[in-house]
Formats: sequence, structure tokens, C-alpha cells
Amino acid sequence: MIRRGHPILFGLICFFGIVEGCLATWLAVHFGRHHNWYSIAVRDRTYFITFVSWWTVLFSAFFTILFLHSPTGSVFTSIGAHLVFLALTWIFWTAAAASITAANGGGFNCTSPQIVYCNQLNALEGFAWAEWILTTIAFFVVLFLGIRSVRRGSGYRGHLVDA
Repeated sequence: MIRRGHPILFGLICFFGIVEGCLATWLAVHFGRHHNWYSIAVRDRTYFITFVSWWTVLFSAFFTILFLHSPTGSVFTSIGAHLVFLALTWIFWTAAAASITAANGGGFNCTSPQIVYCNQLNALEGFAWAEWILTTIAFFVVLFLGIRSVRRGSGYRGHLVDA
């Protein structure tokens, strides 16, 4: 089940990261070029989401490729490595999703023409929460596997497929 589920879950994390990264990068470029952000908070949080998105894409693709190549052959496919990556990424996505939600006031009503890129900002917020949900699921699954691995005596150096 882990051999099939890991690539699916990490593939979804990578896919949503690409979508969020493209959207955040597009907004960051337009904010930088036209200086038409709704507020400085929205601009700065968009820049942070740009970083978090591409961080997530890079490392989730890295972990997926290594897992597909040799699920038990590398320290990078260990439970401990997954936990470190997912914990840090979960913190990033919690901060990113909560901060863009606060900056957007929970989302905009796009019927008024006052807010430039209104739909894109709402999408940025929605995809940030989707990425947070996927990262949360992955973190708790790996944490559960880590606890199981420790109880079996393998510790966090154990691999996901051995857990």
C-alpha cells in the first residue's frame, strides 16, 4: 500500500505545488512590474507563497524520484528524512495559508472592480489550503509509520516500506 500511496500522495503535493507556484509567480511578477498590489501584506505573502511552492515542488519531486528508484536504499527515503521535510514544509504551508487568508480577509468578493487580480488572489488562498491539507495528511501518515517503526525497533532510520 505504501509503495502505491507514496508516489500518489507526493505526486499530488508536487502537482498542487506547481499550480500554486505558477499562480504565485505570475502574481509576484505582475505586482513587481505594475506595483498594483492590494496591500503590501498581500504582496509580501505572495512572495512567500512563491518560495514555499517551489520548495515543495523541488523536494516532493526529489523524494518521489528517490522512493521510486530505491524505496529502501537511501537515507533520503528513510522515515526520519521524510519527517524532517514534511514537518518543515507543514510549518511553511501553515504560515503561508494562514497569512494569505488574513491578508485577503478570508477571501474577496470579486464583484467589485477595486481589487486587481481578485480571482487569482482567491485561487492563491484556496490552493494554499489544499497544499496544507495534502502536507498534513502526508505528515501524519509518515508520523504514524515512524511510531510503528520505532516500536518494531528500526527507529526513524527505517524506511517507509519496512514500517
